[in-house]
Amino acid sequence: MLRATLRLQFHQGFTLDDAVPLVPYFARLGISHIYASPLLKARPGSLHGYDVVDPTRVNPELGGEAALERLVAALRKHKMGLIADFVSNHMAVGGDANPWWLDVLEWGISSPYARFFDIQWNSHDPLLKGQLLVPFLRTDYGEVLAANEIGVHFDADHGSFYANHYDHRFPLYPPSYGEILRNTGVDDLLALVRPFEALERSPNYWQAAQELRMELAHIARAPAIHLAIQHALSRYEVKPDGEFSQENFNRLHNLLEAQHYRLASWRTAADDINWRRFFDINELGGLRVEKAEVFEATHAKMFELIERGLVDGLRIDHIDGLANPRAYCRKLRRRLNSLQAKRPAPLTGEHLPIYVEKILGDGEQLPTDWLTDGTTGYEFMNEMSLLQQDPVGEIQLSDLWTSVTGRTANFMEEVREARALVLSSSLAGDFESLAQELLLVARTDINTRDITLGAIRRALFELIVHFPVYRTYAGVNGRSVQDRQIFEQAVNGAKTTLAESDWPLLNYLDLWLGGQRLCELGPGANRKQRRKVIARFQQLTSPAAAKAVEDTACYRSAVTLARNDVGFDPQHFSTSLKDFHHRCSERAAHFPDNLLTTATHDHKRGEDTRARLGVLSERAVWFSEKVQQWQQQVGDLRRELDDGLAPSPADELMLYQTLLGSWPLRLEADDAEAMQTYLERVWHWQEKALREAKLRTHWSAPNTAYENLCREFLTRLLTDERYRAVRRDIAAAALAIAPAGAVNSLSQCLLRTTLPGVPDLYQGADFWDFSLVDPDNRSPVDFAARVAALSTHSNLKELINQWRDGRIKQHLLGAVLNLREAHADLFCLGNYEALEVEGEHAGRVIAFCRRHGEEYLIGIAPRLVAGLLGQQDTPLPDPGQWQDTRILLPEPLRQATLSGVFSGALKPRQGALAVAEALAEFPVNLLYFKRDPARPQHT
Repeated sequence: MLRATLRLQFHQGFTLDDAVPLVPYFARLGISHIYASPLLKARPGSLHGYDVVDPTRVNPELGGEAALERLVAALRKHKMGLIADFVSNHMAVGGDANPWWLDVLEWGISSPYARFFDIQWNSHDPLLKGQLLVPFLRTDYGEVLAANEIGVHFDADHGSFYANHYDHRFPLYPPSYGEILRNTGVDDLLALVRPFEALERSPNYWQAAQELRMELAHIARAPAIHLAIQHALSRYEVKPDGEFSQENFNRLHNLLEAQHYRLASWRTAADDINWRRFFDINELGGLRVEKAEVFEATHAKMFELIERGLVDGLRIDHIDGLANPRAYCRKLRRRLNSLQAKRPAPLTGEHLPIYVEKILGDGEQLPTDWLTDGTTGYEFMNEMSLLQQDPVGEIQLSDLWTSVTGRTANFMEEVREARALVLSSSLAGDFESLAQELLLVARTDINTRDITLGAIRRALFELIVHFPVYRTYAGVNGRSVQDRQIFEQAVNGAKTTLAESDWPLLNYLDLWLGGQRLCELGPGANRKQRRKVIARFQQLTSPAAAKAVEDTACYRSAVTLARNDVGFDPQHFSTSLKDFHHRCSERAAHFPDNLLTTATHDHKRGEDTRARLGVLSERAVWFSEKVQQWQQQVGDLRRELDDGLAPSPADELMLYQTLLGSWPLRLEADDAEAMQTYLERVWHWQEKALREAKLRTHWSAPNTAYENLCREFLTRLLTDERYRAVRRDIAAAALAIAPAGAVNSLSQCLLRTTLPGVPDLYQGADFWDFSLVDPDNRSPVDFAARVAALSTHSNLKELINQWRDGRIKQHLLGAVLNLREAHADLFCLGNYEALEVEGEHAGRVIAFCRRHGEEYLIGIAPRLVAGLLGQQDTPLPDPGQWQDTRILLPEPLRQATLSGVFSGALKPRQGALAVAEALAEFPVNLLYFKRDPARPQHT
């Protein structure tokens, strides 16, 4: 049974075999399933696995299939399973490792893999008719050509020719070999010229080409002939003897122009791309998994692993990138159900879960008819963050942000500005392609044929800028009720910024983009075009949202960085206990097996970094005063660096928040060696933050002068003797809020492991996780320390006193996860009931009951406890601080004796449980009771 997952990031530095000796530790901790990063062959050296180059093989850098078998054998010994992350939306392209992509470059639209990638072969650009834009050159094509940075080579083993630019390989179209072979002057090679050139007209071109290339490889074994080929290739060297040759330049250019691709600068992709990428990443090409042949080819190996009992469930990466997520998920569910009976005997009865990586917008629900088990849990991360924010601090922190930075505190204003930016820059080509396709729709109807491309661009632009979620899921039957509401909200938003004369076009976009059921249209070109634009639109709003929110606005706005993370909705500062309980009840009713996560390989801040930053909402006035004090103390430093222009006030304020949230618990402000390590970690975060914000520097055009000044500011702040006082004060401030942050962390940990859903633990987060954005959040984990800690028995008092070493968190995890194993049905099937809390600090306690049959579980977790802790340096409020706060228990428990996981047995008084008693020994508690149905109950 799926009870708890542990996410592991596999790569060449941490292979499948490296995980084998850790399995006993994971089992003792209470984990039921390893949740693995992508397992199929990725680009060489990949540290994450999402850049798959061959989905037909287990990644050899991870140890290959044999290592996977060894890991699963170890898991089975401990009655554990394996869930695999699967990438269905895209593959890695460019380089020289993806055979499908290389075949498309070689044969163009004739390649059997041409339909695999989402390519617009009939581009509106006349220079790309039947060609693929390949934007992998370091700069402009002409400059690269003149610099002799594109070479033509002969692959003697396979009898083929190819061009290259650094690590990128560009196969040459076999019919174009003729020109090269003519220049050899060798009779045996001249005899192959016409057969190669005739391939273009051959019905069995691919097989014929293979035979010709084998013959060429055989002939070229002779040293003299191989030398003749190399001599012929020298005619394509733009600088054969170090001097520029115009003749060779023209010859190379003409050869490249004869290919099925057009080489171009990487910068052209934003405007001219004619194939779908993953977001705006040129090295990740979108797949058309909606086509049956593509689905089968990309999934065959994973289905085989599932059938053989090596994989027990799937996590689907970036589900919103697919043309039709609903159809895909339902098809996947049918296939997994059919495989279930074919699995090894002990596994045939086990359900195969499907989880989708899906970011839910405000009020958005995952459709139940997708037949998945839920999401990967980003929305739960958001809910936990909201719960730990004190609404009282919102005004103070907003005022601090606007007064210090001059930027708006309204997050949605930043989002709309960022959406406009990405649609005009990195996604401009995708946007233009959609506008051109919509123009074709307009031209099919006599009533809309006068609509101009410019009008379509204006209306479409504002519609996407105001889109409230990642995407809708319209299909042949139109939109769902939820999607209709979303689209209406986008249209109303667009009207606030679009000229009134263009409003009528919004009605047409509403109609064309899913407002009309396609089944109402007769079969033919019009219906096909409408279906195409619906898919294109929905596949564009998703990356537009991700690039605008996650990768831009979250680095421009920082009222509180605790609210800026993947899947979060930073326009909302906090939430009420009532709303939190409602969300838990909804999840129990609709997706009881949804993953519950608070840390991922994509998070911007570790779960304990966010938990500590949440305390700033409780101490907003104190934080504001600290910021003003620090700004004054480093004023001379800022003046030395470009006369105070670097870092910007916003970047400086974000830096202070980051230092407070991530400052290691044992880092001394005067420890030079440890400080240097921390400095490098923070700088990696800052460099990414500066570039993602796209205000003063950018990934595509780094402003190294500004970045260097920011780094110098950070370096002096953390290492310069002149700033020791402010450095010590920042350290003291971080440690002052750390105990309250630790309470938040432990509450978060308890809730994740006990609320409806399946708890997901990220690697290393069994100790404190004060990580920052990648690569920091993917750093090597000291598993040896964790194994040793779990083997050491410690009492609660010792764990509290030594809380900084992280064992307290591990103890909490182990205790609850092992209880889940002992009472699996209670945790997995039990209903959920919010419990009423009354008294002085009722709003600081989350209390709930889980019930299954005669078993009961009471969970108690505090929140907003900074005021209760005062100056304490341990994360356990004095029991007296809770005063008269108490939890009203369900009727069957009002006179029961409850067994405490983190306390002794507790007896309610007058049908309620005193929080002071329940949380006297540990920051959180979990109480268990099993009723004897044969025993008469008191009333």
